[in-house]
Amino acid sequence: MNNPHYVRHAVRLSRPGSLIVVDNVVRRGAVADATDPDPSVRGSREVIELLAADPRLDATAVQTVGTKGWDGLALALVTG
Repeated sequence: MNNPHYVRHAVRLSRPGSLIVVDNVVRRGAVADATDPDPSVRGSREVIELLAADPRLDATAVQTVGTKGWDGLALALVTG
């Protein structure tokens, strides 16, 4: 899963006031299972952990529901 790499790069390129959006982070709820071996789920967990650990970011994850089922996205505001 490349999303953790993309997020790190996005943070490096951003300045305060930028908004970083990461899609497909809920993975039908599998992201809540720390033992799930799926690489996409593990990548999504790593993204959420990166966003939570970076003091320059204020972030949240939002669950969405649509015709394809349910998933979600993460929003991270660069504050510093």
